[in-house]
Amino acid sequence: MKKVLMICASPRKESNTMQVLEECAKTIEKNGLKAEILSLRQKKIRSCIACGKCSELHQCALKDGLNDIIEKLKEADGFIVGSPVYFGTARGELMSALQRIGMVNMSSGNFLSWKVGGPIAVARRGGHTATIQELLMFYFINDMIVPGSTYWNMVFGHQPGEAKEDTEGMETAIRFADNVAKLILKIK
Repeated sequence: MKKVLMICASPRKESNTMQVLEECAKTIEKNGLKAEILSLRQKKIRSCIACGKCSELHQCALKDGLNDIIEKLKEADGFIVGSPVYFGTARGELMSALQRIGMVNMSSGNFLSWKVGGPIAVARRGGHTATIQELLMFYFINDMIVPGSTYWNMVFGHQPGEAKEDTEGMETAIRFADNVAKLILKIK
């Protein structure tokens, strides 16, 4: 069965970012694909130390749980990340994870090539577009396919549950998830 792996970068237990991804997962599953959301909550993802061992190990030398995510990602057909916006950028642990995933990918046969996905940014007020642009760099340099939606993949919300009140943002994120699923079905 085709699968989309999703990462929630929010440190909050009942976060708006998780709620957005849960709605996206429902849409992906309505298309007949499996959706799995992994949370970085309470994980301590370290930054890449540029040791170069990923080229011989085909996994990361750092042992903090990221290799489990990488193994699931190798099997997935799609990859969506959702991040809260902190000071106009994606959450640090997510960026550390993506940089290390990218290093393992490039030294292990480019397993991300032609996977379909993209980022979703969630914030109280602003910084969404800068965060989306920052996260898109990961997708583009790893030869991935990013479908569009009816607007940028950004949702407004601060307190838990407020994101669902952003009707346009939720519709945009759900349409993006639908496009990810439909594109996977067309190309795989």
